[in-house]
Amino acid sequence: MTPDPAPTEIVLVRHALSVPRTASGPDELARPLAPAGLRQARDLIEALTDPRPAAVWSSPYRRAIQTVRPTAEALGLLVRTRWELREWDDGLPYTDDWEPHYAESWADTAYARPGGESLDQLSARAVDAVRALVHENPGQVVLVAGHGSWISRALSGFGRPMDWAAARSMSMPAVYRLRFTDAGADPEVSGPT
Repeated sequence: MTPDPAPTEIVLVRHALSVPRTASGPDELARPLAPAGLRQARDLIEALTDPRPAAVWSSPYRRAIQTVRPTAEALGLLVRTRWELREWDDGLPYTDDWEPHYAESWADTAYARPGGESLDQLSARAVDAVRALVHENPGQVVLVAGHGSWISRALSGFGRPMDWAAARSMSMPAVYRLRFTDAGADPEVSGPT
């Protein structure tokens, strides 16, 4: 009898505390972690090195990269980026009053603002990105740094109920573990940790 293949584990990490978004910038790609977020990233090292990731991937956004860089350095790995791991393209111009707009999108996940993507489209992008990493790293642990909406919609796409209240209350950082025993099936999900 052939033994079952080792499971593939995708460890999703929401970025640590970042500097607030403002109308004057920096833009979303360049917005960094706050000093407290940099400390949080260092505090994650022990928890994230324990499963011995074979690869570290991140959204191309600076705050996500900064969140997993200390762990990658402790493991002797590079942080590689993928555009499909980026945060939701919400199509919303900068506003201090963004929450009602997000609540509206969560109430109708098929709705997309001009130039943006719907939450349903984000779910499809997130699930496809995770499945690609599972396919490319069978039997390995892969660390993936991302964003609250992206992670919420990935979890939703894999059958874990997520609504606006749950997405809004997700901590920075937050860690979710997706364990795939079959690359084509939905994973076991644990977290946040």
